[in-house]
Amino acid sequence: MTRLLIMGPPGSGKGTQAVRIADKMAIPAISTGDIFRYNVKELTELGKEAKGYIDAGDFVPDDVTNRMVADRLNHKDVANGFLLDGYPRTQGQVEALNKIMDDKGEDLTAVLVLEVPDEEIVERLLARAETEGRSDDTAEVIQHRLDLYHQETADLIEGYVEQGIVGRVDGTGAIDDITERLLQTIYNIRARTGTLPVIKPRSGE
Repeated sequence: MTRLLIMGPPGSGKGTQAVRIADKMAIPAISTGDIFRYNVKELTELGKEAKGYIDAGDFVPDDVTNRMVADRLNHKDVANGFLLDGYPRTQGQVEALNKIMDDKGEDLTAVLVLEVPDEEIVERLLARAETEGRSDDTAEVIQHRLDLYHQETADLIEGYVEQGIVGRVDGTGAIDDITERLLQTIYNIRARTGTLPVIKPRSGE
């Protein structure tokens, strides 16, 4: 079983890589955005609760997000593992995920951290903003978002470093090359932690 987290700043391409890695590993890629949209669309009790905050322009509290993730990780398609994208983002969410995993008697396989220089992130997002006509995405706004990401995730990542399951991956260059680096990093972590799969994954498969 392969249970992964992928982290990276906005504009790092982690959403794209999450889908590619999950496909290679034959596990579902799960983003909090997808979970929110599903619950709101299906009018679940959690969806109705989250919609109230979203409609008011407020952040969805950790408690609601944690319950949504816990519910999603009980679906049958995660029997062989999962890749979480965009969760956890706070220490409270880390603790909630730890409890979910402990209750299942499971451990995370690896935490993948995509690293891209801030200067390149700013360039990418400015180009995207121009293409999409988003004049509010200025260099200053983008840098502020990057600063928040670094502040929020540094401590979270450090906690996983202590478990020996963090892999920092260069997120620059061709998409296929980044995917290969991520797959190799997963293999290296599994080899180091004694959870090596029978067959080494290759991006060409």
